Amino acid sequence: MENTEELSELIKRLLASQRFAVLATQFEGQPYSNLVAFAEADNLRSLLFVTSRDTRKYSNTLASKKVAVLVDSRTNQTLDLNNAVAVTALGTIEEVGTDNKEHLSGVYLSKHPQLKDFLYKRSNALMRVSVTDYTVATLESVRHLHIE
Repeated sequence: MENTEELSELIKRLLASQRFAVLATQFEGQPYSNLVAFAEADNLRSLLFVTSRDTRKYSNTLASKKVAVLVDSRTNQTLDLNNAVAVTALGTIEEVGTDNKEHLSGVYLSKHPQLKDFLYKRSNALMRVSVTDYTVATLESVRHLHIE
């Protein structure tokens, strides 16, 4: 059986290897999902992305702070049946405040330097998902990691 440290390392490797994730929000019981360019921060405790404040994605996060973020290793090949791993992060979301914005912007830009102008656009927001739990799934197994 895999220990917590091994599972944490598996999650870190997957998050480091992928640039995009699916953000799941909801409004009045209706689910909604979007692709986001994300970065991991705070030793798996946070996931970051940037969005315009004039989007359904942003308004949904104001209505309900609970979100899910899916990151996976699919390559759209037959081998994915045996090799693909999907990680779902559950947590709450908020816009990054001014006290942490400089540091977390640096973390975000280290993964996505080409999005610097997008990050600093006045109408956009740096968002942070404070992760409480990860679920790691393959075709034949599901494992859980609680973040303390």
